[in-house]
Amino acid sequence: MVKIAPSLLAADFSQLKDEVRSIEEAGADWLHLDIMDGHFVPNLTFGAGLIKALRPHSKLFFDAHLMVTNPEDYVEPLKEAGVEMLTFHIETVTHAHRLVEQIKSAGMQAGIVLNPGTSLSLIDEILPFVDMVLLMSVNPGFGGQKFIPASVEKIRRLKQMITARSLKNLIQVDGGVGIDNGAIVIEAGADVLVAGSAVFGAPNRKEAIAKIRG
Repeated sequence: MVKIAPSLLAADFSQLKDEVRSIEEAGADWLHLDIMDGHFVPNLTFGAGLIKALRPHSKLFFDAHLMVTNPEDYVEPLKEAGVEMLTFHIETVTHAHRLVEQIKSAGMQAGIVLNPGTSLSLIDEILPFVDMVLLMSVNPGFGGQKFIPASVEKIRRLKQMITARSLKNLIQVDGGVGIDNGAIVIEAGADVLVAGSAVFGAPNRKEAIAKIRG
């Protein structure tokens, strides 16, 4: 079954503990943690300290998405904070395999992220070494953006790459995902859907998660 990973970025930051508990009770599988540094993307969010404070209050799988220029500096702090999956942008690194090994040596799963304008060819060599590929379906930096329709074909092509090589990478999709397009994203091959306002902004979060999941 496809996993739903609500993005903490869309939560009420004055009530974070209750917000996380709410989506867990509503049926969410993962908590998606968008970490931005104001350099790689034009926004600044939160860091390991906030995640560590939330960790005792949730049994959700913690999935951290690094939108930063120096992802290697975040590995140990995020491991200590309780993160279980750490993804970084292929656009930010020269030695992707080295960083994947660093993440796995710290005891976390490792994922690679591609912006909408980044070719799948850039991850051809690293694909066998990562647990997940995150395809951005909006340009990263801010929540609440509209889904880029061309992302659907990119998901399909990535799924074909994985299948053709008998690999088992999860495909995660992030950006503008909600009730209106969840089904087509899943049909294209996505395994994990990141949904921000579509879940946290819904009057009935349990119903929203169920509808996105299909």
